[in-house]
Amino acid sequence: MRRNRGLISLASLLFVASAAATPPDLRDAMAKLPPAAHAQLQRQSQQWEAWSPQQRQDYARRVAQWDALPRSERDAIRERYQAWRALPAQEQVRIQAAATQLATMPVEQQRAWRAQFDALDRSERRGWLLGPTMGGDYAMLQPLLAQVPEQEHAALMQALRAMTAQQRKDLGVLAQRTPPTRRDALRRGLLAAGADGRGDWLWQQMQH
Repeated sequence: MRRNRGLISLASLLFVASAAATPPDLRDAMAKLPPAAHAQLQRQSQQWEAWSPQQRQDYARRVAQWDALPRSERDAIRERYQAWRALPAQEQVRIQAAATQLATMPVEQQRAWRAQFDALDRSERRGWLLGPTMGGDYAMLQPLLAQVPEQEHAALMQALRAMTAQQRKDLGVLAQRTPPTRRDALRRGLLAAGADGRGDWLWQQMQH
């Protein structure tokens, strides 16, 4: 996997460096890429070819600005972007509306709100990447969300967002009082209950 990422980087650089003929080393690199990555690079090449010289210069400038950022800042931006893409459309709309409202507030109030957010625990700040529906519940759900297998992550997020605020509160209580060795079983039980049976499952778990 690491070798494939290296080949993708090499091919991308060559695409940007030359919008004319495809050199032999680029053809060799592309031949070694997985089909999906090969198709992606072809689309990027076609887009590059369609750009004007000014568009290419603007893109190169943005790339240089991105590369100049510290690694930690680039990682944080990537994390926020990936979290944004994972949000349901209606939550993206809510966030955009809130951002618009914030931009109309006096600068001093904006700074005060930013200071309050920055003062939160780092884990709590990261929790708001889950969006407005779940952001406030992250602290109590964190034990259940830690070390979730990748193949279960999307289903878990969908289930949590479909729950009521009270159901997430009850689940948070369960997560907090469940020993670490049994949290995987708790998560699997939640997913197995399904949307229709989730309320009854939570009630039963709370009685134990």
